[in-house]
Amino acid sequence: MAALELRHLRYLIAVAERGNFTRAAEDLHISQPTLSQQIRQLERAVGVQLLDRTGRTVQLTDAGAVYTEHARRALRDLDAAERAVHDVQDLSRGHLRLGVTPTFTAYLIGPLVAELHTRFPGIGLTLTETTQDRIEAALLADDLDLGVAFAGAHPAGITATPLFTETLSLVVGGSRTPEPPKALAVQALQEQQLALLSGDFATRGHIDAYFAEHRIEPRITVEANTIQALTEIVQRTSVATVLPDAITHDHPHLVPVLLDPPLPARTVTLLDRRGAYRSAAARAFTRLTHDVVRVRGYTPAPAARGYMDVEARRP
Repeated sequence: MAALELRHLRYLIAVAERGNFTRAAEDLHISQPTLSQQIRQLERAVGVQLLDRTGRTVQLTDAGAVYTEHARRALRDLDAAERAVHDVQDLSRGHLRLGVTPTFTAYLIGPLVAELHTRFPGIGLTLTETTQDRIEAALLADDLDLGVAFAGAHPAGITATPLFTETLSLVVGGSRTPEPPKALAVQALQEQQLALLSGDFATRGHIDAYFAEHRIEPRITVEANTIQALTEIVQRTSVATVLPDAITHDHPHLVPVLLDPPLPARTVTLLDRRGAYRSAAARAFTRLTHDVVRVRGYTPAPAARGYMDVEARRP
């Protein structure tokens, strides 16, 4: 029987994902004949046909689908084992793979990374901004260590630890005053020009649901797919926006105005894969995140208060 090597598993997964030997070979930076030969070696080693090559695209056979599922799991476990072997408990070095949904890059990631770099300068970070469902899929595939997203329904295998409560407010341009502005009745938004996030943001869906509940048809003059664009527009025009009020903490020329009734709050959570190996870097980042949330004065979620009480009692 031909010897089975890890590259055979990676080659099979690449072909299964691409459905084409040529494209898979390009991804793997090997020739197509070499890839075909390696896959046939694998099929001889396991004694069954893993791929159906008769159609326009290459498909997994029933046996191939089962084998590929186990191959993915084996490679994921081996990658985790390698990270565990190289994990340095004193945090003099290490690496963290973090996924966040887009709004958090506007107010949370900067303070988190600054604190990480200050405390643990030897830890590298790979930061991915993407949608919550992709973060959860990447955690399950062991492509991420941690994710920052919202509470809600999560796939099986995902653990969500509450961090804090995020509130949305109307945000206008102007200078801060000692007294916060009075709450604005939601009906007043009928006459207010708004710049809002585009519909591919979960935050926009949250805002639209609030408007629909209160039968408000807002005057949306600008839609943008970046928060930075909205904050720049609001600072320079009379147009307002609706964003997490935490964004205004680091922008002195943005003023949060509470709406009456207020928009429903959301719980921000730290996501990981249940049962996954947690590196020293991931454990340190989890503690650091709770510290930053507390220092910046974000409203802690109820379960997060319990977490911080436990941490405070630790020696």
